[in-house]
Amino acid sequence: MRKLVSRIAAIALLVGAASFALAADMGSWSGWITDTDCGAKGASASHAACAAKCVKEKGAKYALYNPSDKSMWVLSDQSGAAKMAGKMVTVKGTADAAKKTITVASMEEKK
Repeated sequence: MRKLVSRIAAIALLVGAASFALAADMGSWSGWITDTDCGAKGASASHAACAAKCVKEKGAKYALYNPSDKSMWVLSDQSGAAKMAGKMVTVKGTADAAKKTITVASMEEKK
């Protein structure tokens, strides 16, 4: 019985630690929806059509450009980003800093 309780406690501890590690990477970022080809140059409301063209014709990806720290993150939700091209948004999700990508949980236009 003692071994069973110890094993259950160990499993609970591992699951809790794994959940905490995943939650630690969750975050929120704000910036312009642009494309990887234009980057900072495309961080404006007038860039939506150009971003769509770069994605379609040049193989670029939709990305979030943050003008305050000049960072650019490729977004996992390309169809959602296409609808927000040329807009200032807040993206919530999980970031992979090494790949400079965000797995999008939600995306909202900033008002």
